[in-house]
Amino acid sequence: MPAASLVELAEADAFLSSLKLQRRDALWAIKALRDEPLPLFAAAAKRERKTIAEQQEPQVSLRQMTEGHNVIHDYSHTGLTLRQHPIAFLRKDLASRNIVTCEEAMSSSDRRWLMTAGLVLVRQKPGSAKGVMFLTVEDETGPANVVVWPTLFERRRQVVLGSSIMAINGRIQREGEVVHLIAQQLFDLTADLSGLADRDETFKLPTGRGDEFAHGTPGTPDSRERAVMKVREIYEPDRHIDTLKVKSRNFQ
Repeated sequence: MPAASLVELAEADAFLSSLKLQRRDALWAIKALRDEPLPLFAAAAKRERKTIAEQQEPQVSLRQMTEGHNVIHDYSHTGLTLRQHPIAFLRKDLASRNIVTCEEAMSSSDRRWLMTAGLVLVRQKPGSAKGVMFLTVEDETGPANVVVWPTLFERRRQVVLGSSIMAINGRIQREGEVVHLIAQQLFDLTADLSGLADRDETFKLPTGRGDEFAHGTPGTPDSRERAVMKVREIYEPDRHIDTLKVKSRNFQ
């Protein structure tokens, strides 16, 4: 197998379960491999038929990635993670702001006011809905269904279309088994992703614009790109903040 293919597997953390190698250790080991031996070493090995000292490297102990950094790499290379949900790393911070889990929100009683938050997975604005936007957000406990009325959508268009993580303040509407959170206010928490790579305890999301058909052109710059760079004053490329990607679906 070519060394380049091994690198791709290591970047996707494929050697953890099979060889018990952490992503960084696997990449370090692969860097010593070559598809063809160096001419000088190959000739010497052929003559002497023994291991060449120059090819032996001392054992090294690499500093391992944090769990948050591993999650970012998982999304970057495979589009998903088998580790903890990104929101789980932010749970303490969210709880301190009285933001409940999606599971608690969807199991709450009718007409209860609350605030929840999650990754924005789906944006839908059917033509038959008279301008109503339907969102699906998800945290480590599951999804929550959100209804955004046209007046709120127009007031908070940038948040609705540009958020990777969104907090929703609203009232529960329950009809039998069908539960929605009727949004009264929306908040963009995308900036909270900036510290994910530093966390061990416990994504930029390539979502399209939900109003591309009526107000934009497919392929135009995502409004989230500008919003994220505006709130971050210092860009640190080694943290790979801008490589966290989650496959999302937007329907017009």
